[in-house]
Amino acid sequence: MLGALVEESETVFALTKRLTLRPGWPEDAPALSAAIGHEAVVRNLSRAPWPYALGDAEAFLSLPRAPHQPRFQIMTRDENRLVGGIELISLDTRVHELGYWLTPDIWGRGFATEAGRVVIEMARDALRSERLIGRHMDDNPASGRVLRKLGFIETGRSRLFSLARGSEVECVDLALDLAEPCSAPLPIAA
Repeated sequence: MLGALVEESETVFALTKRLTLRPGWPEDAPALSAAIGHEAVVRNLSRAPWPYALGDAEAFLSLPRAPHQPRFQIMTRDENRLVGGIELISLDTRVHELGYWLTPDIWGRGFATEAGRVVIEMARDALRSERLIGRHMDDNPASGRVLRKLGFIETGRSRLFSLARGSEVECVDLALDLAEPCSAPLPIAA
């Protein structure tokens, strides 16, 4: 099974082979600021400031969580280390935007794709989303490769304001139709 969902008192966790996706907690602030606090990461996000400080992590972790907008910390299962974040931003009742980031020392290991697959399942099955959109900054093709591995197709181009860069940047827009399953149904044991 690609991902297993565990629900504990209204808190959803997702488990994959190598990752635990879980909500962020106030005590995660130091680990979050260390993991995201790289210019190479923050410059590719629209809403994160640069430099990214402990207070920014504390403010982010104190944001209210809505059940229709899941937001997870990406933790390695072997070390229980915070290595990234992934979220679904509700654009309307059936459309969500997928956003994610990873700390640089784990780039290229397939963690973004692994986390993305389970979040896509959540969007389809739990949120009944019909469409996901994603975007990446034109000078961040690695993020585009992740989105394409997840099944997203390019739909156009746009401009997006980046807080860290202090300006608008060119983006590639992509979308994923969730009307069809991403993977074959799992067999049911009798």
